[in-house]
Amino acid sequence: MTVLSRDQAAAAKRIVLKVGSSSITGDNEDQINRLVDALAEAHGRGTEVVLISSGAVAAGMPFLKLEERPADVATQQAAASVGQNVLIYRFQESLDRYGIAAGTVLLTEGDVLTEPHKSNTRRALDRLLDLGILPIVNENDTVAVYGLRFGSNDRLAALVATLIRADLLIMLSDVDALYTRAPHLPGAEKLDFIAADDPLTGFEFGAGGPSGVGTGGASTKVVAARIATKGGTAVLVTSTDLAAEALRGEHVGTWFEAVVRPDGYSLL
Repeated sequence: MTVLSRDQAAAAKRIVLKVGSSSITGDNEDQINRLVDALAEAHGRGTEVVLISSGAVAAGMPFLKLEERPADVATQQAAASVGQNVLIYRFQESLDRYGIAAGTVLLTEGDVLTEPHKSNTRRALDRLLDLGILPIVNENDTVAVYGLRFGSNDRLAALVATLIRADLLIMLSDVDALYTRAPHLPGAEKLDFIAADDPLTGFEFGAGGPSGVGTGGASTKVVAARIATKGGTAVLVTSTDLAAEALRGEHVGTWFEAVVRPDGYSLL
């Protein structure tokens, strides 16, 4: 199905949900349980959910005794290697409460854009979902140097959503919606609905968040949303603490209208 409005979100058959580093690491580590509660509720309705989880570098930093995100690539890679294991352990421990198994899928850009890797990735994710597994996807930060320096998991989430023909992409962060400018600035207005043909001119979207551990921001979410909506997947941008409401189709966040294609989708 092609989800056209928020109130159809609860009926979506396949959802990609992306969560940022600052929402599930450090002081917000306890939000993992709340996020899993929301995922399990959707899973219980029969919804297929793919989780795109940032946070490997941030989760690994304490184990490397780092107080700030490392500047050099080799240390970033080391932190990601340790942190990915930590993240999956935390998610699986929480998912055990619902009897849901997670599967780890680490991707590079070529795995979603270049054949035959693209077809292999789609087949693997489809099969995991068929088996009732919750795929937890992240960029393979230990080897994907380009992704560590310039990429974002917002873009990865959009590419994955398009690749597997998801009905809806939900991007979560520590802000409840997108605003016309940074929400703490005077005159900032919440964006409720963005039409498929809206050029979004005149808005000031910041490129980074306040935590210092993530690489995404409002601007990367807008770019990612355009990738997904052009492929036929609707997008909702909201905060992690509103994940359950978003998955239920409640009126939260910023909704990006999908482009309706004759065949329902336009794969990259």
